[in-house]
Amino acid sequence: MFEALVELSPKSLLLWGCVPFIVRLKFQKRNALKFVSRTIPHSGGYDTPTLAVELGPRARPGVHTRDFKRTNMELAVMKITAEEIYKSIELIRAQAPVIHNITNYVVMNNTANALLAIGASPVMAHAEEEMGEMVAIASALVINIGTLSKKWIKSMFIAASAARKKGIPLVFDPVGAGATSYRTKTARDLIAAEPPAIIRGNASEIMALYDDKSKTKGVDSATSSDKAIDIAQRLSEIHKCVICVSGKMDYIVGQEGISKIRNGHPLMSRVTGLGCTASALCGAFVAVEKSALNATTQAMSVMGIAGEMAATTSAGPGSLQMHFLDCLYRISKEDITKCLKVEN
Repeated sequence: MFEALVELSPKSLLLWGCVPFIVRLKFQKRNALKFVSRTIPHSGGYDTPTLAVELGPRARPGVHTRDFKRTNMELAVMKITAEEIYKSIELIRAQAPVIHNITNYVVMNNTANALLAIGASPVMAHAEEEMGEMVAIASALVINIGTLSKKWIKSMFIAASAARKKGIPLVFDPVGAGATSYRTKTARDLIAAEPPAIIRGNASEIMALYDDKSKTKGVDSATSSDKAIDIAQRLSEIHKCVICVSGKMDYIVGQEGISKIRNGHPLMSRVTGLGCTASALCGAFVAVEKSALNATTQAMSVMGIAGEMAATTSAGPGSLQMHFLDCLYRISKEDITKCLKVEN
């Protein structure tokens, strides 16, 4: 097997987007191409992108050239600080961005209260007739497919299209993807038509967006978050978005690199809808933070830290819900500095 490496200096970065095209023209008649990109840090204070071109067996008809295997990819581990997280919280509290949610019946109250507690302004609206106007006043759109119906699906597509045209970020939560073919198809169709800025789900849900064999336990994950990293990388490349795989360890995968967050508490899994709440918080953070990777990492950190703080004074899942909202409301830079668990 032949492998060609093309290393670009900072002066030639403008040509970066052209390299795959040039190489494909040269070799496409012989074999299909697989691209594996990685970032190599240099002491000069910059990163030099390196493109590895790997010639393999001819591609099967109908297989998209971007749908390649990236198991050898070495993603840069992104670092995050308490100061950065708290700066975004201050911006949310100062700006009170409107977060338009098309979400499920089970969690509407929970997620609305969580957004209010962090300082955002939630709107829960799903009527097809008002999608355009509602998106027009929003700073971010969160779509959650927890309770599906034909009318709601139509509203989701209309809202996602309106968000793209307005230029506001879309956060997508594929609740229960893999549980039924209808649910999985809806999720895949939506992200193909209107690629989100962020997709957040548990390991089974994320894997179901790519792999027909992946199954879920209803809306619960049937596997651990680390098992979905490879597929998260592929989805991130295909849809050019950030993929968050939540679990004991939260993995946030983007084009810039990967973040790993270990905050949270086991009691949180006993409260329905906290995953949906995490997606809503991603909407609040990406409304004020330009980098979707940073915004997702910040949101998942705050979510986990608030859960840990709440668990210290909770007798069970019932009181955890109440204390969780209180902790979101009063979380400070000192709390984040003390509790933040980032694995580098």
